[in-house]
Amino acid sequence: MEAPTQERTHAAVATTWTIDPVHSTVEFSVKHLKVATVRGRFSGFTGTIRFVSGRPALVEAVIDAASIDTGIQKRDNHLRSSDYLDVTTYPTIAFRGTSFRPVNANGRTGWIVQGALTIHGVTQPVELKVEQLGIQDPDTTDVLEFGATSRIKRSAFGMTFSLPIEGGGLVVADEITIALGIKAHRPT
Repeated sequence: MEAPTQERTHAAVATTWTIDPVHSTVEFSVKHLKVATVRGRFSGFTGTIRFVSGRPALVEAVIDAASIDTGIQKRDNHLRSSDYLDVTTYPTIAFRGTSFRPVNANGRTGWIVQGALTIHGVTQPVELKVEQLGIQDPDTTDVLEFGATSRIKRSAFGMTFSLPIEGGGLVVADEITIALGIKAHRPT
């Protein structure tokens, strides 16, 4: 006769990590006049990453839209205007990631993170390709580091302002590349 089996119920262990804005970057790039690449960053942002039993379960981030910086004040002011981000009406950009599909990212732990991105008052689904850098186990360290990339179309978020250029195309391309360098700290 087989011995009866005993089911064990383990409570999921959840921790919420805080994104360190001093050691993290939120950057973007976009083609200008079809030949040059304009690069910029946002300096004001906050966020958290929630892990449940060592696996990511939720990412939330809020960016201060007015903190945009491309290195040229006149361009930054135009990007803050109603032609683009309209920071007076829409002061924040927000991301909420809720689906994490594990992938191998250059031999490291990685995920395809699906979530919702809100820019200019418009929310669209977005997919981030995330690679965990440095320490691999969130249960044995106090600091985690991630790299993430995505591409979006600014027109999908209601930002359609641009001027046509001779021969076709726009002064500012529609596609924007997003690159994140994220360092997160375990709660104390």
